Amino acid sequence: MSEGKRVGIVGAGNVGATVAYSLVMLGACHEVILRDNKIDVARGKALDMSQAASAVRSHTVVKVAQEMSDLIDCDVVVITAGSPRLPGMSRDDLLMINAKITREVIQGVAKYSPDAIIIMVSNPLDAMTYVALKESGFDRSRVIGMAGILR
Repeated sequence: MSEGKRVGIVGAGNVGATVAYSLVMLGACHEVILRDNKIDVARGKALDMSQAASAVRSHTVVKVAQEMSDLIDCDVVVITAGSPRLPGMSRDDLLMINAKITREVIQGVAKYSPDAIIIMVSNPLDAMTYVALKESGFDRSRVIGMAGILR
């Protein structure tokens, strides 16, 4: 990712914050915008990252999106938002809850960043990537699922 890029991250929990922190520390983009339904959590993390960026002389600007409309004209949007699988919750339950969240998020992304590349991280990953693809109407080359290695 080159300088001047704007990256939105929806979901400022452990995964979203780690993605944001990595981008900031590497200076991999010009701007990182955090969006979370817990605005104060996103604000605190953005402040911490901004201070850390100064320490390593990264020029990445970290902002908080209070509304989806604040994610306007992003080049990339990483979506980590969703519910974790809770005790007693079936994978079908998780699917339905996170599909609803994904639909709402993707509607905003399609409206405010219609040229973005979407990187889905929410689980169940394959299903959420498919929901994002269908809901966005984007070309399939612009909707990507990203998984890690779980142990």
